[in-house]
Amino acid sequence: MEGGVGGEVDHLAGERATAQFDVEHMKVAWAGSRHAVDVADRMARLVASDPVFRKDNRTMLPRKELFKDTLRKAAHAWKRIVELRLTEEEANLLRLYVDQPGYVDLHWGMFVPAIKGQGTEEQQKKWLPLAYRFQIIGCYAQTELGHGSNVQGLETTATFDPKTDEFVIHSPTLTSSKWWPGGLGKASTHAVVYARLITEGKDYGIHGFIVQLRSLEDHSPLPGVTLGDIGGKFGSGAYNSMDNGVLRFDHVRIPRDQMLMRLSQVTKEGKYVHSDVPKQLLYGTMVFVRQTIVADASKALSRATCIAVRYSAIRKQFGPQTGGPETQVLNYKTQQSRLFPLLASAYAFRFVGEWLKWLYTDVTHKLEAKDFSTLQEAHACTAGLKAVTTSATADGIEECRKLCGGHGYLNSSGLPELFAIYVPACTYEGDNVVLLLQVARFLMKTVSQLASGKQPVGTTAYMGNIQYLMQCKCGVNTAEDWLNPAAIREVFEARALRMAVNCAQNINKAPSQEEGFYELSPDLLEVAVAHIQLIIVTKFIEKLEQDIPGEGVKEQLRILCNVYALYLVHKHLGDFLSTGSITARQGALANEQLGKLYAQVRLNAVALVDAFNYTDHYLGSVLGRYDGNVYPALYEEAWKDPLNDTDVPDGYQEHLRPLLKQQLKLSRL
Repeated sequence: MEGGVGGEVDHLAGERATAQFDVEHMKVAWAGSRHAVDVADRMARLVASDPVFRKDNRTMLPRKELFKDTLRKAAHAWKRIVELRLTEEEANLLRLYVDQPGYVDLHWGMFVPAIKGQGTEEQQKKWLPLAYRFQIIGCYAQTELGHGSNVQGLETTATFDPKTDEFVIHSPTLTSSKWWPGGLGKASTHAVVYARLITEGKDYGIHGFIVQLRSLEDHSPLPGVTLGDIGGKFGSGAYNSMDNGVLRFDHVRIPRDQMLMRLSQVTKEGKYVHSDVPKQLLYGTMVFVRQTIVADASKALSRATCIAVRYSAIRKQFGPQTGGPETQVLNYKTQQSRLFPLLASAYAFRFVGEWLKWLYTDVTHKLEAKDFSTLQEAHACTAGLKAVTTSATADGIEECRKLCGGHGYLNSSGLPELFAIYVPACTYEGDNVVLLLQVARFLMKTVSQLASGKQPVGTTAYMGNIQYLMQCKCGVNTAEDWLNPAAIREVFEARALRMAVNCAQNINKAPSQEEGFYELSPDLLEVAVAHIQLIIVTKFIEKLEQDIPGEGVKEQLRILCNVYALYLVHKHLGDFLSTGSITARQGALANEQLGKLYAQVRLNAVALVDAFNYTDHYLGSVLGRYDGNVYPALYEEAWKDPLNDTDVPDGYQEHLRPLLKQQLKLSRL
């Protein structure tokens, strides 16, 4: 849509002129490197300039057409990847910018990694080439109608039959139907199916199996396999392009070697044996998947804030009582205090996501060296970051929609669809509440071990400083003191540790640990959130300790870091006050400083969202257009709706005309 309606006038030029930093360098700070900016830019433009990838009509398509459109885009993307001989990095970015949920997401994102992580070398040699060439299409069939987060409660069975050297995959109940896997409904030929392994009459718990679902000749379901799509989902367009599926097995037989056997095997005779590969390696995969989810959160939130910032700079409402021009909505303090913390959060999530990439590499190296010392902490940290960033992003997109007033409710604003596509992230790969309770459990364990002198590691290292943090007093005397990163960090550490210790003490008063956990679970959620927010703030502060080139770039990031931290102080003031981490006066000073920071962000807001470097095609929003030419675009977009194909609507003759002509046949009562 660049250039689109109304020529080449830049309606946001005035806003861009007030920026106090080098936008090109900020693009590099956001993307991670000059190379990352260039390759993303190239792929985004490749997609935007290709008519097959158009998406402005997505919300108007009936479900069947929408799904067919997704199949077409996926095939076309693959064709371009092969023709242009794209690298893996380029191919991943191309798929990202196509920006339409579809079976390829699960094929590359779950099916392939499952075989890589849990398959033996032999199995990888057999299955991965087929998957890499799309000679098979795979999905990840774990969740069932009756069980999601509680994986151990899954009911599908895989019973070994030594007479034929096969596993019999079976769905014994209605609730054991696989339900929700993306790509399963219509596209996938194969699945990694998670089932209870039963051999020699004993249940060995959940294991993965590669199961063919459809014929490779005509795509029809194989005997004993019942499968389909689970129906329309929230929103127009949005996630309805994905064929989330239902799957039932009626005693389907597969060869023994289709059990994923890197960690454990069943012998020909039916004996269950563990391999010498430590099961902790599976955690590495979970850390990886959650790291990508945190990266996705910053993408989604940055898109929403980009739309809201640009539109708030264009939209004018009300003006001085004396008459005169109306005021840009972005100048209202109420708009700034709701929008700028979201902009700061997008940057904060971006940098903590970057750090998670490093953590994943670090964990992988340690696992290969059989060092499991930091594994639990890394697992808790990624689980918590997944929960906090996805919840904040889902809420943030919806807030951006409200910040765009009435027009934000139109599909053409891009925000309803962005929200509907994003919100499942709060549930998949671990329900956010369940994940936070896992984090809290880990924190309680860490606190209980402090007395024995066990030093906490990684992101919990601050807990080792318990003597100091339990009694320290915040030294803030003026609003400016709140700009000191050491003071901010200490206050966040004190809050997190004091909340954790307080909870641990209350759990110890309960008749049993489990009962204490159950009773205090709402408090435990808050303990987990406090710890994770500390990590995000800390990683933002550490980012600023690095060398960041470009005029004014580091200064802008410092302002955003302070906005993020002080907004959290304001939002969670009860936590900070009740733990005695700050005084009421210091809380008021934090809020005062926050107001001053918003005034600084205001000058740079449009340039800060320009730094995300999103094409109009990727943003998919008439309100978020780069050139700010919003109103002609809204007007033009309205006429594209199929309802406007005719002046007189279908149904006029049968229903409207008789009413207007008073010719309705009234039945005599």
